[in-house]
Amino acid sequence: MLKKERYAAFIQHFSENMPIAETELRYEDAFQLLVAVVLSAQCTDKRVNIVTEELFKEFPTPEHLAHSHFDELFPYIKSISYPNNKTKHLLGLGKMLVEDFNSEVPSTVEELIKLPGVGRKTANVITSVVWNQPNMAVDTHVFRVSKRLGLVTQTAKTPLEVEKQLIRHIPKEYVHKAHHWLILHGRYICLARSPKCEECYITHFCRYFEKNQKAKALKKDKK
Repeated sequence: MLKKERYAAFIQHFSENMPIAETELRYEDAFQLLVAVVLSAQCTDKRVNIVTEELFKEFPTPEHLAHSHFDELFPYIKSISYPNNKTKHLLGLGKMLVEDFNSEVPSTVEELIKLPGVGRKTANVITSVVWNQPNMAVDTHVFRVSKRLGLVTQTAKTPLEVEKQLIRHIPKEYVHKAHHWLILHGRYICLARSPKCEECYITHFCRYFEKNQKAKALKKDKK
């Protein structure tokens, strides 16, 4: 199957079967999503949602973070991975939003990555989820699944290389959804260690499945 055909099959399947694809992080505005995404680095969305339920009650705005301090904020996120660094990031983030962005979450990747704790992946998430911009955030799920499906080459070694290939081939109007399609498929079906190929509904255009089937057939022939 040609790459062009794989992309066409990918978009057709998910646009028909998952037309509404959204983040599983709970938030009410751009600021809350930004905080949640920063906390989600190397942590599950489930854990983040548990933490932010109380966190957002006490720190609902950038001003609340800007006027807080480490010992006040830390207890709310201590169960999150790397709580020390993330506490510092959130305090700095709140201060910069207030002082440099009039307490508004900026809408461009270039501005977002200036904030403490915000890298390209986080910035891509915010701009694609909040403003539906055609930006592709590449986390471990997107990196793994896009390679297994054959959407990107095996020679792509970095998230940025994967991002560029996906952006090049996915129509702009689907990019913000495709990010969630790949994440959710990787989270529930195409698992890292034991992918559920027997439950998968897109094996007909999956390079990983095709390769495994050929390997099994070859092994069977040798017996």
